[in-house]
Amino acid sequence: MSSQPKARFYVRISEQDFLGVTVWSGRSDPRSEVIVVQVRRRGVEGWTTVGRLAVYRSPEGAYSKLPDQRRGE
Repeated sequence: MSSQPKARFYVRISEQDFLGVTVWSGRSDPRSEVIVVQVRRRGVEGWTTVGRLAVYRSPEGAYSKLPDQRRGE
């Protein structure tokens, strides 16, 4: 099953850097959401993630920061 984000937004913040916000449905409860904010940099060898923050929103509206689960770029 392929997962699609609920929303995705990007804005250029410098010549090489982009700020992105993506909202995903929660895995165990579709009423929950995972909000991912990241800064990506376009370099000679492709894209790299400069910074990333992931936040979980429960169905009740409580927010908590998720641990960094970044893998190889």
